[in-house]
Amino acid sequence: MEFITVRDLRLRPREVWRKLRGRGELVLTSHGRPVAVITSVSEGELEQTLFALRRARAQVAASRLRRLAEEHSLQQMSAEEIEAEIAQARRERSCTQTEEQNARKDDQR
Repeated sequence: MEFITVRDLRLRPREVWRKLRGRGELVLTSHGRPVAVITSVSEGELEQTLFALRRARAQVAASRLRRLAEEHSLQQMSAEEIEAEIAQARRERSCTQTEEQNARKDDQR
């Protein structure tokens, strides 16, 4: 897995695209933290790729819920607890997206 910075993407896009063609995927970082995965895709595979990415995200969220349930010795989580976990994950994602937007603004300055 190869990491590139937002700055690299902005200042050396040709080099980034060359790496992407060679590797197939790159991890984009901002201030040393991963913020995105850039993956190559052909026009005919776009919808399938997006579906697979969304499915993978859902599986990660489900695994997180299972791990939390095990950590708290819960046999089953109530619907309210599940909804609370989902809401928390959405809040965290929203905060991360806001941080990414702020980082992009900082990088543009």
